[in-house]
Amino acid sequence: MKPQRPGLLSRLIPVLAAPLFLVCATATPSAADPTFEPLIGSWGGSGTYKLQDGTSEKLKCDAYYTGSGSQLGIAVRCSGQTNKIEMRSKLSANGTSLSGNWEERTYNAEGAVTGKLTDTKLSLAIAGSVAGTMTITYDRAKQNVAIATQGIPLKSVTVSLSRK
Repeated sequence: MKPQRPGLLSRLIPVLAAPLFLVCATATPSAADPTFEPLIGSWGGSGTYKLQDGTSEKLKCDAYYTGSGSQLGIAVRCSGQTNKIEMRSKLSANGTSLSGNWEERTYNAEGAVTGKLTDTKLSLAIAGSVAGTMTITYDRAKQNVAIATQGIPLKSVTVSLSRK
């Protein structure tokens, strides 16, 4: 692994942070009554982000979920070898549609998210300080996230979380 340049990482943190907050935006909905209830509580896990130049860094994340029904508040804290991220988000489900906003407090980045819910998968479009897509597969005990971005040095993020 090549040494990371501090300037590049500082610019990548808002880009990385946007998708990571979304790691928490999973639900166990039904077509008639989507709910975030299975997520309420504490989660932890690890993952990796990869850059276009082939370098990568491991991440360790803790996620905290509050709310009920179709509303979800999220706080995510992740740390890697060279950086830390603090995310906040508010999400709403309306049927199988998802919408909300996110912010990364350390680097003052923000944006919007839209998506679709199924019983075991969440497909999202990310907008704002970063553009990309995310697919989350989940059950009540674990979450697996795959993120792809366009037009920026960050290529992908993968994270797995389990209940604490």
